[in-house]
Amino acid sequence: MSNLDSPLERFRQRFIHNPLLHRRQLLKYGLAGLGLTTAGLAWQGLKPQPTAKIPPVAANSPTMGNSFSPMQTLRDFDYGTVKQENGRTVREFKLVAGNTTLQLNTAVSFNSWNFNGRVPAPTLRAKAGELIRVSFLNQGGHSHSVHFHGFHPAAMDGIKPIRNGRGTIYEFEAEPYGVHLYHCHVAPVTRHVGKGLYGMLIIDPPEPRPVADEMVLLMGGYDTNDDGKNELYAFNGVPDYYMMHPIEIYQHQLIRLYVLNMIEIDPAVTFHLHANMFDVYPTGMSLKPSHTSDVITMGTAERHILEFKFKYPGEFMFHPHQDGIAENGCMGAFKVISAT
Repeated sequence: MSNLDSPLERFRQRFIHNPLLHRRQLLKYGLAGLGLTTAGLAWQGLKPQPTAKIPPVAANSPTMGNSFSPMQTLRDFDYGTVKQENGRTVREFKLVAGNTTLQLNTAVSFNSWNFNGRVPAPTLRAKAGELIRVSFLNQGGHSHSVHFHGFHPAAMDGIKPIRNGRGTIYEFEAEPYGVHLYHCHVAPVTRHVGKGLYGMLIIDPPEPRPVADEMVLLMGGYDTNDDGKNELYAFNGVPDYYMMHPIEIYQHQLIRLYVLNMIEIDPAVTFHLHANMFDVYPTGMSLKPSHTSDVITMGTAERHILEFKFKYPGEFMFHPHQDGIAENGCMGAFKVISAT
C-alpha cells in the first residue's frame, strides 16, 4: 500500500479539506450479550442516569464484512440477567467459545477464536458486591477456559482447561470495583489471547460515577502468518475502523474511556490523544484521578479509565505512539460535533 493510500494520509487529506479543522477556525472557536434486551430494567438505579449527550449510532453501522460492528461494540455493555437469591443480587452471563473468520481488511482474513462470535468479547458489567455467575460452553474445537481478573476463590480461577463440547460455571463476588478483564488461560496463553479470546469486565463502584458518554477501547494484535510477530493491530477488533469511521461525540461532553491493552507479543504500548488531556484513573479503582496527561504507557492486560472533554469541534486522532503499531491498524479519530 502506498503512503497516499494509508489511513494516516487519508486523515491528513480530510484535515486539509475540512474547514472546521483549519487554524483560523480553531482560533475562532477558542458502544450482544445475554440479557441486553432487558438491560435497562436489570440495571435499574445502578446505571448512571442517561442524561449524557450521545450522538445517535445507526443500527446498520458498517461491519467491514464481519458479524459485528465496532461502532456498536464501543458503547455496548452487557448487564446480564438479574436474579434475587437469598436476599442478594445475582447477575448471570453466558459465554460461548467458538471460531469465526474475521475480515481484518479487504485483503486479509483471520481465523479467530472468540467468545460469543466477536472480538473483543462482550463487555460484562456489574456492581461491586453483587454475585457474578458466568455459564461457559466451549464449542471452539480446542480446550479453552475463562480466567477473570479480580478477587475470587481458587476453584473459580479459570486455569482448568474445559474440553471442546463441555461447559462449566464460574461464580464469584464482584470485587474490587474497577476495570478488569477476562481471557482464556489455556497454554499457550499468548496464542489463545492473540486469536481473540479476551474481553472486559467492568465492576462499578457502590455509588455511580458522574454521568458521561461511556465507551470501551480494547487494543489487540494479530499475528496473521504465525511468525511470532503481530502484523496488524486494532481497536475493538477491526484494524483502522475508527479512522475510516470516526467516533462521533459532542463538544464539552464528559467522555469516559475504559481502555484495555490486550496486545500480545509486543511488551507495551502507549495511548495518545490529540489536542487534549485526560484524567487517569489507574485500573479504574479510584474515584479521584491520579494524574493528567495526553499519553499513557500500558503493558499487556493493563487498563485504565480516562476522562476528558473536547474544547473544540473537529476531528482528533488517538493511537499508540509506536508508529509501527498505529500505522498498521491501531489508529482512530473522534469527530467532535459542535454543541451549538
